[in-house]
Amino acid sequence: MNTSRRTLLIAGASTLAAPALAQSGPVLRLGILGDLSGPYRDLSGLGTAACVRQAIADAARAGIAPQVEVLHADHQHKPDIGVQIARQWYDRQDVDAILEVNNSAIALAIADLARDKDKVFLATGPATADLHGPRCGPNHVHWTYDTWMLANGAGTATVRAGGDTWFFLTADYAFGHALERDSKAAVERAGGRVLGQARYPFPNTTDFSSFLLQAQASRAKVLGLANAGTDIVNSVKQAQEFGLPRHGMRMVALLGLLGDVKALGPAAAQGLLVTEPFYWDLNDRTRGFTQRVLPQMPSGIYPSTNHAGAYSAVLHYLKAANALGVAQAKASGRAQIAQMKAMPTDDDCFGPGMVRADGRKIHPVYLFEAKPPAEVRAEWDLYRLIGSIPADQAMRPLSEGGCPMVSG
Repeated sequence: MNTSRRTLLIAGASTLAAPALAQSGPVLRLGILGDLSGPYRDLSGLGTAACVRQAIADAARAGIAPQVEVLHADHQHKPDIGVQIARQWYDRQDVDAILEVNNSAIALAIADLARDKDKVFLATGPATADLHGPRCGPNHVHWTYDTWMLANGAGTATVRAGGDTWFFLTADYAFGHALERDSKAAVERAGGRVLGQARYPFPNTTDFSSFLLQAQASRAKVLGLANAGTDIVNSVKQAQEFGLPRHGMRMVALLGLLGDVKALGPAAAQGLLVTEPFYWDLNDRTRGFTQRVLPQMPSGIYPSTNHAGAYSAVLHYLKAANALGVAQAKASGRAQIAQMKAMPTDDDCFGPGMVRADGRKIHPVYLFEAKPPAEVRAEWDLYRLIGSIPADQAMRPLSEGGCPMVSG
């Protein structure tokens, strides 16, 4: 199709300047395939690029300094375009690893492509837990968050706090379906009930009124938002206009991130419950990372979990390539992923952790509540920490995922 091909050529040509390095040798090429223009653009896009550059700089400061080039493209949430870009990068532009891909349908296809071509996929943006479950593979890792983690954080906590009846507003594609599925299971395990769901066309819906009327009619205590980005912002604002919170319906943003809460503003966001593994003001390490990367971030944007996941994954990727040898890392994506699993992880965003046999990155997760306006001390001081989940409990048990690479 001419339109798709034109988009591919423009997007594929976008390249970020990498640090100039004096040494010669093989070059590692990374491709950031994200959302530059759609509903996830503020959680992706140029912020992710800034964090990838920071990972390269921090690795160099630690004495890990392979030559790195970074490409950037917009998948536009269209699987055909996303897969075409990935195939061109792997086949023609010597890209060794693709990262981000914050669309689960595209991510599942690229995981298969990476396996077939023995390349690397650092899945820092997609949420479907199938990536380290039945669709796990030897050439990708699932890094930042996943639908099981998100569901069992906010979902379980909300039921235990009395929110025992739910209605879901769900983006109608792979990510939304997986998040709704895993959240429903978590709610029911905790003793709650799901009274219904409304699935809306993604990514072209901005008017949620008919779906919110269905939620209101259900009389559920909780509206579970199985969506992300600007869809969360729009649906929360419209739910407020319909008076859902005034009538006792609590809203839970199952993949709500800091940028969403900022876009809503403290008055609209107050009380919103989110599950995140990263917050810029969580501890000294996260604050240090934030101060280093802020000068490179797009104007007015603080790093969020999605950005932090890209930083964390690229830093570990570079450490593993250094240990394995850059030439071998380029020669075999499987060998590079195996090396990443063999080494413990540690970075300023997520702290110490590991990559499990099924490819899932393991780290602690935190429950946050959006502060009311009276408690907000600065523009990005938006969260109150209300609970934490240790790393060994935050992710789905290895034995329950159905990953074919895991025996027993």
